[in-house]
Amino acid sequence: MTDKLDAIFVRLPPSDIALMKFLFESYEGIAVVRTMDRHRAVIVVLVSHDFLEVARGILDSLRDTIAFEQVPPPGDADEDWLVRLLREDVSDRGA
Repeated sequence: MTDKLDAIFVRLPPSDIALMKFLFESYEGIAVVRTMDRHRAVIVVLVSHDFLEVARGILDSLRDTIAFEQVPPPGDADEDWLVRLLREDVSDRGA
């Protein structure tokens, strides 16, 4: 298993943030979901590169249940300490 993490940024209705987090948590060990901006309803799904296709499959399976869209990282994403560490790690490895 690699130690590389991928970040998938998602915008969804604020009322569905908890549901999305709960559903990903039910797939233990696949991903960590963090709320980036509760007002704009942007979350980030942090997933090990080895499980990226599994996480994308989970998202695809939720499209009929939750209205969401994948979005680019918000401009203030580095304010979240975990996302900042992820980006610094990627920069340090030259990726």
